[in-house]
Amino acid sequence: MATARSTVKKRSKSVLKRIRQNEKRRLRNQSWQSRIKTSLKKVEEAIEKKEKEQTQELLNEAVKIISKAASKGVIHKNTASRKISRLMKKVNLKKE
Repeated sequence: MATARSTVKKRSKSVLKRIRQNEKRRLRNQSWQSRIKTSLKKVEEAIEKKEKEQTQELLNEAVKIISKAASKGVIHKNTASRKISRLMKKVNLKKE
């Protein structure tokens, strides 16, 4: 961050507002990232336990969360597609 308060110049109102906005967005994005990671872990755990029905339910939920995060701009749409594709691939490999 900035050094001692005495060396920092006075900030304009727009800069202070931008700082507040960025902090809000950072926390919101952090929350979504956490939701995505948690949903991926749950699906992978269900795959390991070989619970087909639960795996399918968790997979649908994870896809929904990832897609929603992409639509909100938390992650890029190509990143979302890649995550979904890799998850589907894992589920389909374990079915056989």
